[in-house]
Parts: sequence; C-alpha cells; structure tokens
Amino acid sequence: MKCIYCGYFDSKVIDSRSTDDSTSIRRRRECLNCGKRFTTYETIETTPMLVIKNDGSRQPFDPEKIKKGLIKACEKRTISIAQIEDIVSDIEKTLSNSLNQEVKSSEIGELIMKKLKDIDDIAYIRFACVYRKFKDVSSLIDFINVN
Repeated sequence: MKCIYCGYFDSKVIDSRSTDDSTSIRRRRECLNCGKRFTTYETIETTPMLVIKNDGSRQPFDPEKIKKGLIKACEKRTISIAQIEDIVSDIEKTLSNSLNQEVKSSEIGELIMKKLKDIDDIAYIRFACVYRKFKDVSSLIDFINVN
C-alpha cells in the first residue's frame, strides 16, 4: 500500500478491525519509510450480473423481481416469507457461484421452478403458467403430466 505522506510503496499493518456494518475491514498502517500512520479500508469487489432477456436486451440482476414473482405464485399458500427469501438467496448464490457476468432469464426461471417444485405443487404450477406462457389448457395438462 502506497504511503499517502511520502509515496513509499511498503507499509505494515498495525491493526485490523471490521467496520460497524461488517461490509469492510479497517486497517491501520505504518509506512516503513517515514513511520507515519494512515488508515485504509478493504472491501469486497463485486461485479454486476446482467440478465439477458428473451428479446436479447440486458438489464441488471434484481433479486427483488424474483421475490415478487415468488410471492405472487405462493399467494394464499402455506409458504412463509422466510422460505421465499431462502429460495431467492439460494438462486442468488447459485448464480454468483457460476462466475458468469451474464445469465439468461430462462436459466433463472428454471432455477425458480426447480425450487418451487420441491416446496409446493400449486405454487410451482402457478409460476409455470406465467413463465412458460401456456397457450391453452391442453398444453398445461401436458406439462403437468410430464412433470
């Protein structure tokens, strides 16, 4: 770390502490050349993830959109908001662990359907109806029979 006083490129860490909000680490440093002390902050660098929509357009990934869709699909069901937030969190982790900066909206939809299928069949069917855009009842019945 470059000293802010003399420009020397080497310093030693004297003290490290997490900030109050735990989003960064505060480091107290001492320059090995001039001996003066200064503070630096270390934060996690995040790269924004983009969602590729069906029309080819791109927009920033927004977990709130997933949450809203799940709340709508789970309306009047016995699924708690904590379960919905767990699904959103799991999907977010899965996507960030893939290390891809772009993800197709269809991949997100499939992840949501997979999670819903394990929790509630009705919510799964509700979400599938909107996500798959069934043209008629027979295509819905075919989907239900296959899955």
